[in-house]
Amino acid sequence: MPTALDDAPAVKAAGAPRPQGARRDRRRVALPYLLLLPAILLELLVHLVPMIAGLVMSFFKLTQFSIRDFSSAPAAGLDNYKFVLDFNSAAGKSLLGSFWISVLYTVASVGFCWLFGTSAAVLMQKNFRGRGLLRTLFLVPYALPMYAAVITWSFMFQKDTGLVNDLLGTDSFWLIGDNSFWSLVVVSIWRNWPFAFLIVMAGLQNIPGELYEAAAIDGAGWWRQFQAITQPMLRPVNQVLLLVLFLWTFNDFNTPYVLFGASAPKEASLISIHIYQSSFVTWNFGLGSAMSVLLLLFLLIVSTVYLGLTARRRNAVV
Repeated sequence: MPTALDDAPAVKAAGAPRPQGARRDRRRVALPYLLLLPAILLELLVHLVPMIAGLVMSFFKLTQFSIRDFSSAPAAGLDNYKFVLDFNSAAGKSLLGSFWISVLYTVASVGFCWLFGTSAAVLMQKNFRGRGLLRTLFLVPYALPMYAAVITWSFMFQKDTGLVNDLLGTDSFWLIGDNSFWSLVVVSIWRNWPFAFLIVMAGLQNIPGELYEAAAIDGAGWWRQFQAITQPMLRPVNQVLLLVLFLWTFNDFNTPYVLFGASAPKEASLISIHIYQSSFVTWNFGLGSAMSVLLLLFLLIVSTVYLGLTARRRNAVV
């Protein structure tokens, strides 16, 4: 007569995972990582390798005389960093001036991009005739190729044949002198504010309409609703948006380079243009690499502090 002990091996065999099924489970777990592997390798190749190369170059006196053979470049140690950070020298003063110009440029551009993008997104939440067409038109500056858009603005800023002087009835220089800074800010705002508009508009879709209805019943006007509902609910979106705009704008190279060329006016010489001139105009790649490393450290510090402050504020609210 069979007993329970006789069935034990069969039960164990039935309960044990089959080797074939275990292999299938491992493949299922490994598949996402295998699919991500080409993208990760390309990311390392495109970003990490040049960063490491730039860091290594910053410790050498790499000039036009040793550019053909890196191994022949004499070691500089920290001399490149000391030279750049000596703000009593002409090179240090020039770099510091470009840094403050970049700060002012970033504050003005990011501030107005956020203001225009948020205002337009809030207005576009209301239903009215032609809203879809207006949304599409708002996104045109962001959809246009960057070089074509900036070159068009450079033609518009021409002194004698430009559209800006014709509309304003002036005869001003917009690509040299003090006006060059504001020309750069205008082009940057025109290029980037649709991105802020798009992100804020997406964030507004997640705010329940019942909150506005309840606030309207309680007698709250549109400004009070914006302060009490819209802004608090958009805080996580704005935190990411401002950080992205800051990194894009402070590190911007394409806009000033296309608008002014390699020799940007002193009033619009951003730190990115300054690094380019030090590296590819004067052929001092070691010095330019040191400036790039310092710029990277500055952006990392600012980003880390910003994320830490926003996370602390978010935890305090919770």
